[in-house]
Amino acid sequence: MRRTAVAVLLGVVLLASGCSRVGGTGDLEYINGDQQVVLVKDGERQPPLDISGKTIQGDPLDIADLRGKVVVLNVWWSGCGPCRSEMPMLVEAEDELGKDQPDQVAFVGINIRDLAPETAAAFEKDRGVDYPSLYDPGSETLLDMGKYAPYAPPATLVLDREGRVAALINGPIPSRTTLTSVVEDTLAESDG
Repeated sequence: MRRTAVAVLLGVVLLASGCSRVGGTGDLEYINGDQQVVLVKDGERQPPLDISGKTIQGDPLDIADLRGKVVVLNVWWSGCGPCRSEMPMLVEAEDELGKDQPDQVAFVGINIRDLAPETAAAFEKDRGVDYPSLYDPGSETLLDMGKYAPYAPPATLVLDREGRVAALINGPIPSRTTLTSVVEDTLAESDG
């Protein structure tokens, strides 16, 4: 019951906040949504994220099943202008990293506002997205992100091979190159 109440409250905050303003909790001292890349040092990372649910297509997906890979989690909504603008860069980054690092990187979207999965699926199809997206119109997955939870889409988290948050970008990703560099650095640290 408490979790449902918190999810409803979080949903109201998301709706009231607009889609281009993003922030975290006061714990990390960022509330900008200014595309700043926040890197989390290995020794300061929190326990692995515990995120699972159904994809837009209705298939089960558990982020824990992707351990051993660097995971890019992108929080989005089809009605969000910055989400629409950044999606081509995410698709290009996935294509590039998939060629350069096969089986080492996974991309997962988290759709948090579309009221019908068909709307989210059409958005992905129109933009050439072929990686899975969790369908979470109630934004409950954001609760599982703890202090890394964004207030509004878009936001992108990079998880290390253990499933811990290694980086967070509030707002749209600054560029494809920025994202691929963060992922490659996380891969290199995991290999070291």
